[in-house]
Amino acid sequence: MNSPAITAALRRALALAEQAIGLTDPNPRVGCVILAADGRELGTGHTQPAGQAHAEIMALRDAAARGHDVRGATAIVTLEPCSHHGRTPPCCDALIAAGIARVVAAVEDPNPQVAGQGLARLKAAGLQVELADATIAEAASELNIGFFSRMRRSRPFVRLKSAISLDGRTALPDGRSQWITCEAARTDGHAWRRRAGAVLTGIGTVLADDPRMDVRLVPTARQPLRIVLDPQGRMPSGARILQPPGETRIIGGGRPDLAALMAELGAQGINELHVEAGPTLSGAFLDAGLVDELLIYQAPMLIGEGRPLAALAPLAGLGEARRWRFVESTQVGQDLRLRFRPT
Repeated sequence: MNSPAITAALRRALALAEQAIGLTDPNPRVGCVILAADGRELGTGHTQPAGQAHAEIMALRDAAARGHDVRGATAIVTLEPCSHHGRTPPCCDALIAAGIARVVAAVEDPNPQVAGQGLARLKAAGLQVELADATIAEAASELNIGFFSRMRRSRPFVRLKSAISLDGRTALPDGRSQWITCEAARTDGHAWRRRAGAVLTGIGTVLADDPRMDVRLVPTARQPLRIVLDPQGRMPSGARILQPPGETRIIGGGRPDLAALMAELGAQGINELHVEAGPTLSGAFLDAGLVDELLIYQAPMLIGEGRPLAALAPLAGLGEARRWRFVESTQVGQDLRLRFRPT
């Protein structure tokens, strides 16, 4: 069991890692804190954009800038230090060379190029190596749930977002849906978009709402790729989703194989896919079993006749209904944010 000081440092490192959201893709979000033997904080850092310094390097640089000697210190990091040479040298080697005596990692790296090899290399060099308690490990895994999905399943973690009324409607019969939820909920939705490597929608949503599908209501260092499924080539040349900031990819040529598309996006380094679409495309993702999380904003209004959250294939009976596990309920402004995952 980790000591209170180590647990506090791990939580500090997790907070640093959260600052890397919207910055590091396709790399994981990692934070690092270096502590002296007496518990003093010597240096901190989080992972920078791909190709730049990882969290451990940033923390070592910070300690050097403060004039601290890290020999004999403890490095607390939210993900196992890398042991391979990718776009940057291995962090293990940097920690060893700096004279770090102990490393506490929140969770092992699922990347097959690391997968315990980083911790093994540190141990072989004589460093004391520990893993965090289960609660911290779970929080670190959640922070990088998309990276873990891509490493283990070769596809992104798919989050389907929808705004609904109390009677489960997402739009009027003609498709108009602006605005069911309040401004605070829409801002919160942009924070979830920021997590994603790509935001996906269908041409029906583009034609009905002319959305931008970018991140603009919260600060971000990087815009997610925007993907539009447009089987019949109906994209208007002046659609706002084609305009900066960010890039847009249009997928046409008939109805796409969604499972194959997920594998393709995984191969392209997309960790989290944020889906905001109409009932037909949402239903297709759900029927294909590709949705890992439902992110629902429910507004306290009744619409009556209108469009549902998803157009699903009919069931022979309630026994065939797919069950979801309740994850979270949080009031956002006047609305309710609900999250569910498959059982």
